[in-house]
Amino acid sequence: MSRKIVIAGGSGLVGKQAADMLARAGFAVHLVSRRPSHALAPGIQEHVAPTADWPAMVASIKPDVAISALGTTIRTAGSRDAFRAVDHDLVLAFAKASHDAGTQHFITISSVGAMPASSSFYLRTKAEMEQGLRNIGFQRLDIMRPSLLTGGQRDDRRPGEALGILLSPFVDMLMFGPMQKFASTPSGKVAKAIANLAKPGNDGVFIHENESINALAG
Repeated sequence: MSRKIVIAGGSGLVGKQAADMLARAGFAVHLVSRRPSHALAPGIQEHVAPTADWPAMVASIKPDVAISALGTTIRTAGSRDAFRAVDHDLVLAFAKASHDAGTQHFITISSVGAMPASSSFYLRTKAEMEQGLRNIGFQRLDIMRPSLLTGGQRDDRRPGEALGILLSPFVDMLMFGPMQKFASTPSGKVAKAIANLAKPGNDGVFIHENESINALAG
């Protein structure tokens, strides 16, 4: 029997690519979404409902692996509180629902530089989200910490991000040694790394930055 995967954020840049890869690999892929997605790959089932109903849906799926590709920006969300409601509160609510449903392996997308003492509200929020996941008590927790994501198809336009992507080939040439983790990260590689991590593995908490993401993607 194929492993059951549930993904929150499966219509986003990385989530959609990961869902497609997992479905092609023979996993039973389920998406929990607030709005219907478009052009889902064969083998992907989508469950659309308000976030308050997600725990019941996850409980009915009983996934082996839960993946959070949830994420927004302060600008898109409209305020710090609205951003935190997605990137912290909703991620942890989805994680707890998955754990309550018996899931023991959780994978999440965070960010390079996530630290509790960061001067950046964005990075502090990511660090607090990571700690909240640790506190839930999964047998295995994989935390992806990519840098600026490149490639793939985006549903929204972010001018600052677009400029960063345009300049990334030049900036990346300056990123070597300890700075390599801050080089841009192809979104397809993050998705492939996640797809490979969905296979059974050792217990523990694992942090994946660029070097590890590239190795996992192959």
